[in-house]
Amino acid sequence: MTDAAPPARPEARSPRGFADRRGADVAAERRIVARVSEVYERWGFEPLETGAFEYADALGKFLPDADRPNEGVFALQDDDEQWMALRYDLTAPLARFAAQNWETLPKPYRRYAFGPVWRNEKPGPGRFREFVQCDADTVGSDRPEADAEIIAMACEGLRAAGLSDGQAVVRVSNRKLFDGLFDAGDVTDPVQRLTALRAIDKYDRLGWEGVAALLGEGRLDESGDYTKGARLPAAVTATIQAFLGSAGEGSRSQTLDAIARIGGLGAAGEAALTELSGIDRALASMGVDQAAVRFDPTIVRGLEYYTGAVFEAELLLDTTDDKGRAVRFGSIGGGGRYDDLVARFTGEATPATGFSFGVSRLASALRAAGRAEAARRGPVVVIVFGEADMQAYLDAVAELRRAGIAAELYLGRAGMKAQMKYADRRGAPAAILLGGDEIAAGQVTIKDLDAGRALASDLVDNEAWKAARPGQQTVPRGALVGTIRGIIEASSITDGAHE
Repeated sequence: MTDAAPPARPEARSPRGFADRRGADVAAERRIVARVSEVYERWGFEPLETGAFEYADALGKFLPDADRPNEGVFALQDDDEQWMALRYDLTAPLARFAAQNWETLPKPYRRYAFGPVWRNEKPGPGRFREFVQCDADTVGSDRPEADAEIIAMACEGLRAAGLSDGQAVVRVSNRKLFDGLFDAGDVTDPVQRLTALRAIDKYDRLGWEGVAALLGEGRLDESGDYTKGARLPAAVTATIQAFLGSAGEGSRSQTLDAIARIGGLGAAGEAALTELSGIDRALASMGVDQAAVRFDPTIVRGLEYYTGAVFEAELLLDTTDDKGRAVRFGSIGGGGRYDDLVARFTGEATPATGFSFGVSRLASALRAAGRAEAARRGPVVVIVFGEADMQAYLDAVAELRRAGIAAELYLGRAGMKAQMKYADRRGAPAAILLGGDEIAAGQVTIKDLDAGRALASDLVDNEAWKAARPGQQTVPRGALVGTIRGIIEASSITDGAHE
């Protein structure tokens, strides 16, 4: 009789495009969300939370005519046979919420939101299937000042997130410019138009040669994948080339003048220029620098629902990967005007505009630029010498927590040396030692781990290090909290001096 084979063990692996993040990375994203949210609230936007799932027909954007609508989104069928999908952004849920609650909302309705979104797309470097966004939108205003306010607020949000002047730029254009160009060139097929816009959206990455191929028959990329082209008439492609060439480094008004000189924009294009002029005047009134916000006709944004002004925030910092190779992050946020999204539910035109920070992408970009903030301090660690004195250890950790100091009791079963190594790996500012002698004498020994690290780096001889006992002091038990607080404050001052 043979023994039964052991059950197969699953391989521990993460799904492609879904990243695990530890303390420092999680904290970095939370700081960006907190700081940007504070900007949104100061500008008069209220928070809103919507569910992770929306009905698939409410999302609309990525869904094909298929039995299982999961192209671009992660979808499942509920027990009532309705299809639901994880939200692919925070804007489509807002449109549904606004339509559902319009009668009770203040108008215009100004809201901000943050949270994870999911896209069923091919993952790649810096491109995830799950990531965090932080949005602000105004629903119910068609004024160019509403667009300008969103743009100016995005600039302030970028500074709050950790970028200085000159380290990012918000580029602005208007989708109606291309609507007018297509009208003038008799390009009426909506699919052909959208294919052309998505090609133009790749201009910064592919250059004119790559875009021209996508505007024509199509393009074979480096991986061997073939993308069908828009097959535009040659005259329209030539006009687009001149159009994209109007993007320069001049002022916003100079860029508008250059676009106007190209001509052939039709009524929609002329309306776009009028709207951009209004945005420029409002930005100037708010004191937004020309270098911080530029007009750039190459910006179109990939999502189909944009109807007018579009914005894209570009990182200008030099960034490198973990091997020191230069990488380009490009866009770290974007948005625009989507006047038809709420109307999908109500049938009534409802103007709306907004901006979204790619929080996960911005955090990765700051880290790649060497701009990641110093990791937060770990908790003070109370060392355990034996079971008999457990009450003393529990009392110490509870006293520290009551005083507002992060503290933990070591709950493994390792010895003293391993516990000290654990405290060091946790980034603890100090370790608390309450041995039998200390408890009997009403004292506590505290190892200032920061001071110990600094002194140890100057002592090459191990015996000298042991004799010096760097960073170690014994104080009365009643001085525990005050001594620890002094160590933490001193560490904060030292960290600040090296930022």
